[in-house]
Amino acid sequence: MSRIGRMPIIVPAGVDVKIEGTLVTVKGPKGTLTQEIHPDMIIEREGAELLVKRPSEQKEHKALHGLTRSLLNNMVIGVTEGFKKELEINGVGYRAQKQGKKLVLNLGYSHPVEMEEIDGITIDVPDQNKIIISGPDKQVVGAFAANVREKRPPEPYKGKGIKYVEEHIRRKEGKAGKAKK
Repeated sequence: MSRIGRMPIIVPAGVDVKIEGTLVTVKGPKGTLTQEIHPDMIIEREGAELLVKRPSEQKEHKALHGLTRSLLNNMVIGVTEGFKKELEINGVGYRAQKQGKKLVLNLGYSHPVEMEEIDGITIDVPDQNKIIISGPDKQVVGAFAANVREKRPPEPYKGKGIKYVEEHIRRKEGKAGKAKK
């Protein structure tokens, strides 16, 4: 039995879960999320808990068991607390600012990089070298944060670029000077 898959999902008060065939809809204070799950997975509601069960011990069902439970748990957490990714910009002259619904990044290119805020996320720029991306859908928040980081990934010599706050950049040593005889 999957250690993750067999754990129950606690549904807090104020969160509404609807299971209609293979479509699961979770509605809460931060929004509404829907997820299409595999038709073989069985979802049961017992009071304030959701249980995910698998029909057999096949390898595919074992893999889907933990995945389905994690997706549903992330939906419940997303509509109650939400998810956020924090990015940090390092480098001389590198900065971010928000103009309306656009994120404008100055990253050492000849032009500013503009990114449009997409549905389901909010971008906050508390400081010119810090970006906070938040929203109820973990996948959308993570994908948008990865797209922002992709505009100027951190380089290993000086660490210039955009990195996640918790990320550690492995540094390389620069060129060794020419030895004199």
